[in-house]
Amino acid sequence: MDRQVDESLERALAATLIEALNLEDKDAATIDPDAPLFSPHDGGWGLDSIDALEIALAVQQHYGVEMRAEDEQSRKAFASIRALAAHVAAHRRT
Repeated sequence: MDRQVDESLERALAATLIEALNLEDKDAATIDPDAPLFSPHDGGWGLDSIDALEIALAVQQHYGVEMRAEDEQSRKAFASIRALAAHVAAHRRT
């Protein structure tokens, strides 16, 4: 997948998460796609386990990708928007 498509998916995912989690202080156009989702450090989002459930639901609803807690690939996808975008791109229905 080329970089432009990746960036487009990253921004779309960021917007989806911002809406699903009601994160009014975030802007999809200016997020760092490598910022950690579950750490408040290094520009991270500082999300928690409840947010993870909301993210999994939003990803399934918007992209048709199931994320399972027991799946190592799914767990790794929660690292950042970039990791989540790569996971969605690899697993979404066409």
